Amino acid sequence: MSNSGKKERIHFGTLEKEAVAHAKRKREEEEEHDAMSTTVVDNLLDVSEGAVSARPGAHIDLDQIDEVMGDDEELMLTDDALATRRRAMAEFDRKRIARTIAIPTNDAHVKDALRQNEQPICLFGEDAGDRRDRLRYILSKIAIERRDAGSEQQEIEDEDMKSDDEDEVQEVFYTEGSEALLQARQNIAKESLARAELRIERQREDCKVDLASVRRLRQNLVAQLTNYTIVGSQVGDDRPLSRIAFAPNSRQVLAGSWSGAIKLWDIPGCKMARLFRGHTDRVGGLSFNPRAGQSKSCVDFASGASDNEIFLWSLEKDTPVGNLKGHQSRVVHVDHHPSGDYLGSASYDGSWRLWDIATEQELLLQEGHSREVFALRFQCDGSLVATAGLDGIGRIWDLRSGRSIAELEGHAKEIFGLDWSPNGYQLATGSADNTVRIFDLRKIASVQQIPAHKSMVTDVRFFHYDSTQSSESRISEDMDTSGDGNEDMSVHKRLCDGQYMATASNDGLINVWTAGDWKLQKSLAGHVGKVLSVDISRDGSYIASTGFDKTFKLWAADEI
Repeated sequence: MSNSGKKERIHFGTLEKEAVAHAKRKREEEEEHDAMSTTVVDNLLDVSEGAVSARPGAHIDLDQIDEVMGDDEELMLTDDALATRRRAMAEFDRKRIARTIAIPTNDAHVKDALRQNEQPICLFGEDAGDRRDRLRYILSKIAIERRDAGSEQQEIEDEDMKSDDEDEVQEVFYTEGSEALLQARQNIAKESLARAELRIERQREDCKVDLASVRRLRQNLVAQLTNYTIVGSQVGDDRPLSRIAFAPNSRQVLAGSWSGAIKLWDIPGCKMARLFRGHTDRVGGLSFNPRAGQSKSCVDFASGASDNEIFLWSLEKDTPVGNLKGHQSRVVHVDHHPSGDYLGSASYDGSWRLWDIATEQELLLQEGHSREVFALRFQCDGSLVATAGLDGIGRIWDLRSGRSIAELEGHAKEIFGLDWSPNGYQLATGSADNTVRIFDLRKIASVQQIPAHKSMVTDVRFFHYDSTQSSESRISEDMDTSGDGNEDMSVHKRLCDGQYMATASNDGLINVWTAGDWKLQKSLAGHVGKVLSVDISRDGSYIASTGFDKTFKLWAADEI
């Protein structure tokens, strides 16, 4: 027997050599098909764009193109051509996806993957390389099917969300209020219109003052502010002092502490007049009634604290004379309505509330902020109230209708303080983004951003002159246009109403700003650490502040 040739192995049904040749022919046919598909797509794209391809392999008859383009400017493809192009583009997309799929090199792992996808692990005449190619093809098809199914599902979800949003926009909710709330809204509307009329009349009278006198008064104001210095300091408690508020007579001041104690101090001597005990946790809000001291039966001030309580106090008693219950979390701010009949409160329970002081009844529980409400102030007319909180958004509410009429956006972080200007249409907000923003209600927009401090702004206060101590006749009589500079001091302070504000910050400073140009006129440094609260006396004589150093301080011009 000759040994010149090696005996080939014979398998049942076929020869191994023929099986390998069959697999190779199959791969060559697939490559030839892909090449033809590429050529067809390129030709179709060139024809549709009206351009003649100069690429080799793009066998296009130029006469045919001229004929087609000459018949019509816009190429109209047949259904067969469109179907061919779609199939070719789909195949290109599949191959692009297939190139990104990682295929195991171990043949055993390839077979496991095929088995997991419910595919035969071996085809007749298939070697390890063919199996890897088949697995790549199968996975690419599965990826395309999942992508298409996901796109359809996303479209359905987007459509559902769009319809839900439309339903939400169209849906309006109403909550039935009590008879007491209706009566309060009517009283507020009536009184606020009267106060607005007086405010506008005063503003008209102010416009009659000659420009030279206004300029001279402005210069005097700036000179006074730049001359401010510390005139008193007192340790108020054994824990930080969180809030301070001047009495309407500007001769006493209330200071609240983290211990829950509230103390009344005579100024400028800084002597304690009375200690009020009732709260068991940090005092967050203090507010004097505008009619404080006018009657012994009157509630003189209110306080809110982290024990969820709001207490009503008389200056003649060291224990509460009333208690407003309802908040479910820390009460961080309270403010009296200009009428003195109602009280507003802001709380960490995400709501602000309106109370009837005489009946100690909750008139309104209002939600609207996405996080805790930290600040609340009534507008000088009494028709509006502004709230702000840890969501970094301010809101203005119309007390006469109960609607939110404006949203104050712009701050990047939480808002910790706000105050209305006496002009009735401007509002200042202080935030943890270290800025103070001035919002104009006439534009419902931020008209000024002040880089106020190097740390978070904790409180903002405008100068509010006690208008009950002045009259328009005195303004017209005392205003001297001769330029001798001897205007009455009350007239000077009346025209300075709302012309400056003070801001407190964790950087340890109290900054004083003039309104209009919003320029920094004085930085008052004296506290050791954070300044938590600031207030300005109603006669414009003092600025008071409290801090983390457990002290309150008085600031005034040198001539005080």
